[in-house]
Amino acid sequence: MPAYQTLYRDVLKYIEDNIDENLNVEALCKHFGLSKYHFHRQCSAYFGMPLISLVRLLRLKRAAFQLAYRTEEKIVNIAIMSAYDSHEAFTRTFRRYFNMSPSEFRQSPDWTAWQTKYSPVLKLRDKIVKDKHAFQVKVVDFAEVKLAVLPHLGSPKLLGKTIQSFIQWRKENNLPPSKSRTFNLVYDDPNTVAPEDYRFDICCSIKHDVPSNQHGVMNNTIPRGKCALIRHIGSDDSIGLPLTYLYYQWLTSSDYKLRDFPVFFERISFFPDVPENEMITDIYLPIEST
Repeated sequence: MPAYQTLYRDVLKYIEDNIDENLNVEALCKHFGLSKYHFHRQCSAYFGMPLISLVRLLRLKRAAFQLAYRTEEKIVNIAIMSAYDSHEAFTRTFRRYFNMSPSEFRQSPDWTAWQTKYSPVLKLRDKIVKDKHAFQVKVVDFAEVKLAVLPHLGSPKLLGKTIQSFIQWRKENNLPPSKSRTFNLVYDDPNTVAPEDYRFDICCSIKHDVPSNQHGVMNNTIPRGKCALIRHIGSDDSIGLPLTYLYYQWLTSSDYKLRDFPVFFERISFFPDVPENEMITDIYLPIEST
């Protein structure tokens, strides 16, 4: 990989690892031993935005995840963690990016307005994953797992409300990620299906059947069988790349065909509990011999 690509990947990793620190051009130049006269323009060209804008977007994304999925955290504390001097300053900026206040977003997470402003980071993630390395695929025998499932049907930008409801159900049933494995069943590509038809199941492993409940959580099973496995380390922003590789490159050159079960994820570590670049997601493609 060219040295400049490695540098920019390292810069992004450093920003994500130190998102709570005072991140500015001078500090980054000092850390990487680079000239401040060129570093800012070079990074802006590669990242597709000024460095300070990238830092602000990454902080706001973490804040939004904390608002939606860590409801025990006070909004004022999230504002301070996001480097805002006051609740009011945080609210003004958050509203500019999400078209709603932090408290409104916490009540009903909606990522619609955010997506347009965040699109340069999505492109950046794809670029870095493509530059980084070839995907490593393993063929594994997956043991059957009994699931509690909350289906989501509708725009992926509204998935947050479904996730909130499932988190609440897990809390009520004492099934935190430390006790129960976390899965997603992935039926559709959000880039190719109409938003109202998008299906995505939020799941966790269970030992006993799910009783009737107000959340709509139901029973399902991941069946035993062979799977092609890629471990994805990093943000969900770029998780489509290993999926595409599995379907359109690895599968077509293998001696396997697809089984009648959707691709699924196992979430090993979660954002915002860990930085985005440290997220671990195992991607399973159900297969069988041809």
